[in-house]
Amino acid sequence: MSAASEQPKMTTLQADIEARLATTEPEVEVLLAEIVGGHCLRVFIDHPQGVTLGLCERVSTELSDLRARYSLEVSSPGSERPLTKPAHFRRFVGRRARVRMRRPCRAPAPGGGERTVRSFTGELVGATEREITLAAADGGVITIPYTQIRRSTLVEE
Repeated sequence: MSAASEQPKMTTLQADIEARLATTEPEVEVLLAEIVGGHCLRVFIDHPQGVTLGLCERVSTELSDLRARYSLEVSSPGSERPLTKPAHFRRFVGRRARVRMRRPCRAPAPGGGERTVRSFTGELVGATEREITLAAADGGVITIPYTQIRRSTLVEE
């Protein structure tokens, strides 16, 4: 498998939104574009100078044609910033993150043995183009390929 195929999968919709904003708002980074409940398009953005109400309005205007299919929410990531790309994970090494898996997996249980888990929370200690390494809250260190991550966010310290 190539490294590119092991990176987090960006939706076609997110790629389209990024391409559209690249010309009108080139400094805006689309952190996550997701459809919630089948009818709401939620877009989290970031900007080097921060996200303002005016910036959210400009992005909403740029994406106004999508309102025919979805209700549209454009906002800053807040304290639980989504991590969706290898660069995001590398940028936040040393911070706490919660990683939700695509499928349950086996992990060491506190006190010995194994348990089935769907998410891990802990310090992000490494990130490559293929995987992340997390020092889980229970003391174990786990390496997770991007292909196994359903969703990941920073956790407030």
